[in-house]
Amino acid sequence: MPHLTLVKGGSADLVALDGDRVSLRSTEAFAPGAPLAGNLATSSLVRVKVHRCRRQDDAFLVEGRLVDATRRLREELSALLPPPAGGGSGDAGSP
Repeated sequence: MPHLTLVKGGSADLVALDGDRVSLRSTEAFAPGAPLAGNLATSSLVRVKVHRCRRQDDAFLVEGRLVDATRRLREELSALLPPPAGGGSGDAGSP
């Protein structure tokens, strides 16, 4: 099940989140500067101002900035991302 159901049709999955910067894998293309809006399964509205969109296999990688995102929404989005790979203690190579 996709993370977002887009308001104008289609769906998108959250790929990355860094502060207000977001990357989505979308079934639809968006022009730079265009607004993107979609709903999470919790019905929370996610709004993004698109910076870049490029084709990636059978979908589009959309990069942009969250618009009017609350702390709660950022927490919801963060929970959708998988934990970082190699979540070790950082002691690799220590005797």
